[in-house]
Amino acid sequence: MKKHEIAAMGRQELIDSIRELEDRLADLKFYKVIEPPQNPMMFRNSRRDVARMKTRLRQLEMQDSSEA
Repeated sequence: MKKHEIAAMGRQELIDSIRELEDRLADLKFYKVIEPPQNPMMFRNSRRDVARMKTRLRQLEMQDSSEA
């Protein structure tokens, strides 16, 4: 997911996407034990996407707290 795509998301979209990606990452880790993944870069990319989304969510929270 690109940085500009994440920046365009709203707070609830970010929360939903984070939850979905974390669930998918947990499934990938589970299936990794059973069968080696075809694309091991999915782990890294998923973790980075989650980190980007959490960073953006935190930025939105800081923005709201400074306005209040």
